[in-house]
Amino acid sequence: MQNDFTRGNVPALLMRFAIPIFLANLLQACYSIADMAIVGRLVGSAGLTAIDNASRICFLITSLCAGISIGGSVLVAQRKGAGDRQGLTEATGTLFALTAIASIAMTVICEVAGKPMLIAMRVPPEALPPAVDYLRTISLGTIFVFGYNSICGVMRGLGDSTSPLTYVACTVLINIALDILFVGPLGLGVRGAAIATVMSEAISFCLALSSVVGGSFPIKLKPSSLIPRRESLGKILSIGIPQTIQMTVLNLSYAISSGLFNSYGIAVSAAAGIGLKVNTVVAMVCWAVGQAVMTMAGQNLGAKDVRRAASSARWGIVVALAAVSVAVLPIQIFTVNVVSAFNGDASVVREGVRYLRIACSLNFMLYAVMYVLDSFATGAGDSSFAMMNAMLHSVVMRLCLSVLLSIGLGMGCVGLYWGESLSPILSCLVGIGYFASGFWKRRKR
Repeated sequence: MQNDFTRGNVPALLMRFAIPIFLANLLQACYSIADMAIVGRLVGSAGLTAIDNASRICFLITSLCAGISIGGSVLVAQRKGAGDRQGLTEATGTLFALTAIASIAMTVICEVAGKPMLIAMRVPPEALPPAVDYLRTISLGTIFVFGYNSICGVMRGLGDSTSPLTYVACTVLINIALDILFVGPLGLGVRGAAIATVMSEAISFCLALSSVVGGSFPIKLKPSSLIPRRESLGKILSIGIPQTIQMTVLNLSYAISSGLFNSYGIAVSAAAGIGLKVNTVVAMVCWAVGQAVMTMAGQNLGAKDVRRAASSARWGIVVALAAVSVAVLPIQIFTVNVVSAFNGDASVVREGVRYLRIACSLNFMLYAVMYVLDSFATGAGDSSFAMMNAMLHSVVMRLCLSVLLSIGLGMGCVGLYWGESLSPILSCLVGIGYFASGFWKRRKR
């Protein structure tokens, strides 16, 4: 179902669009969460650490896919708001061609450079072989991840967040069932979890592809439509490349953080892996609202309605803050239960609880404001600002604070937890200043 964001009640539209995105993101996260929970119980801490570290490489490799998809989604939203049907077709065809090429390149890179990257991350020796197996198997499904994200990026740019949710919902149960089968009775361990994930990704992609070739896709494509158009290519890349750099640096910072956690031993490494997964679920609330704000801003700025675009950012902050509060509270109340669901080892539970008490708290209020405003800038076509502000958050603040507190001030692993917690402060303030300045109003689209 497409939504026209150029008219109607702003907060209601944002919530109606964001809820399916959050649910879809949550279900996608169930892939990796199911891998971790099942492997943690059936294989142990070494398997849990292997998946956590390999997953960070996977996120790093697929940043290109996500960046290009966001570039295409923003362009589609702007073309829809402007009522440019020819521009919609060109943007969609160019996006599909780019993602096909990029997926092949990323698969090769992941296969060749995966093991050296895991070694550079100082993965514990007992976790390295299963981490390599997991990464190499997962990389074979890159084409499915890229294809699915490009199709869903177009749908979301058109205002449809329900269809992607439907596709994901149909595959999650299959993934969990295959996880249990491959890791348990078949004894394939970490590799079995990776095979289950790849098979589920393939199903999700095939469902999305069926909407394109089956006649229900609102944009009619011909083979000639898949030839990249220079103007569309330039606009997608002008948004997508900064987004790719932003997500690459973000995931690289998490990979470096994993290396810092790994240096404190298997218990801290496993606990941090669990804590980061839980934090990711909370962050998905912000991502969903941010995607809604980005799409609404894109459509309204395409329609030259600056006032309504600004309203989407203001209401987006309100919605994100309320949603994050609802997400964080139960985690703080049931922290021990949350960590124990992944791993029952006492030392892992102790460290996991300490991590969540510090890094899954009021810091998410700042993160919510920062992310919504960065998403608004991207929807306005200024993804370079979003990139710089995200790098300020992930590199200058998170990594530098983590090193300063953990090593410089001798706080150990607790310093890493506080580095994560304090990192959004400066970027939140910068985002507020950017929005208030009105600089985004002068962007050429």
